[in-house]
Amino acid sequence: METAEREQVHSQSRYEQRARYVCNENGFAFSYPSVPVLQFKAEHDRVVDPDAPTGVVMLDASHILGTAYPATTPTLLCRYVRLRAGEQLTQTYAASGEVCYVMSGSGESKSGEDRLFWKQGDVFCLSGGVPTTYRAEQDTLLFNVTDEPLLAFAGARAPDNSRAAVEAVVWRSEEIQSRLDAVFQRPITEQTTGASVQFATQRTEPNFTTIPFINVAINTLAEGCDQRPHRHNGVAVTLAIQGEGIHSEIEGERVDWVTGVAQITPATTLHSHHNRGQKRMRSLVIQDEGLHIYTRTPGFSFE
Repeated sequence: METAEREQVHSQSRYEQRARYVCNENGFAFSYPSVPVLQFKAEHDRVVDPDAPTGVVMLDASHILGTAYPATTPTLLCRYVRLRAGEQLTQTYAASGEVCYVMSGSGESKSGEDRLFWKQGDVFCLSGGVPTTYRAEQDTLLFNVTDEPLLAFAGARAPDNSRAAVEAVVWRSEEIQSRLDAVFQRPITEQTTGASVQFATQRTEPNFTTIPFINVAINTLAEGCDQRPHRHNGVAVTLAIQGEGIHSEIEGERVDWVTGVAQITPATTLHSHHNRGQKRMRSLVIQDEGLHIYTRTPGFSFE
């Protein structure tokens, strides 16, 4: 056999060695580690420490999920972004886009040719893959979410700007409240899942997602009220904006809310929220339900 032939055979052997054959009787028998019911109290305490510097604190559950990369859930990575007055921070996310809720403070973000200003209560999104610089006018805390784990799992990169499915958008706090006031006037029916406002964009129409696979909303619940138990195939990360006197029931497990703290509600679990406080509940809810809507598997039900 000629040397060139031997090298070709050796090369083909390398490809064959990578092959695996799975012949299980039940092709659905494999499963990854379960997504936990989890609150990120320690991360919140770190970022609100008066001595905390400008920087990020990731809500990383990769040690539970078994991923080789940071992840809050299999498809979402959340982080607190802390900015001291007059300081700035630059981040680049390997994601299709980022969504931020301004928990406190005010400032601006620059990303490529986009520059937008924000203040407490605003929500904004920017395309991923290019540096984003956040600059704070006063002490600021942002809650940031991306789909970095989804891209990391596929070994994919963020799209360049010419192909980006996400563009810069801001939803103002005043308009959010105006829309919520109208929602509060709507009668409650058997189909009501909550009093909320979801954040969609011109580019994602007719879908209601914020960025392609992630939907974001402000959800509320009046004093003394209960949200009807339900389930869906999208995981949920819930940030308690006003969580005093609020608790969730997740498959019979009670989880008491802490204002400013985020928690995970795993996909498909039966869950509900309950307000026993003196104020209207208010939360930022982030889900990967957009992924399931696109694959026609949302799985919503009241049972």
